Amino acid sequence: MTAVASNYLYSTLRERIVEHVFVGDALRELWRLGVYDVEVLRSEFDAHGYDLVMARGKIVRHIQFKTATQKKPGTVSLSRALAEKPSGCAIWIRLESDLVMGPFFWFGAAPGEPLAALDHYPNSRRVTPNKTGIRPIRKNHHEVPGAAFVPRSSLREILVDLFGDLTPTLVVEDPE
Repeated sequence: MTAVASNYLYSTLRERIVEHVFVGDALRELWRLGVYDVEVLRSEFDAHGYDLVMARGKIVRHIQFKTATQKKPGTVSLSRALAEKPSGCAIWIRLESDLVMGPFFWFGAAPGEPLAALDHYPNSRRVTPNKTGIRPIRKNHHEVPGAAFVPRSSLREILVDLFGDLTPTLVVEDPE
């Protein structure tokens, strides 16, 4: 089976692998930095514009992942619901055929700040046409150009984008 066919036929599996590897790599990088106070919450399905929630202290990030095998992001569809979250963001990840990840591209605001309104981007259309052959507009989704995503050379840079200062949290041991 070709890599193109497997990407299409097993897209849900590929998406789950990317999420698991991203979470594992992110938590490992934070561990190496002495940062242990991070929570990870998974969405059962992507109905509200995000795939994953990561939190550290008062910073809560609703994250939408976008992936592709091309070198830079093309236009991507983002849900208006992502911009309605307290600190939504999107991370575009380049994937090799063997699912090696990187580089990363960032679309979001500073930690604790909301994602800029998506309304100035055009509405996207459904991927599949309706019975008349027309691809209807998706009212609550907007086409964000790849140029709006900022390149990042490492996962650590993405983690700084997500949480800001990565200074370890002082842990007070339980006296018991």
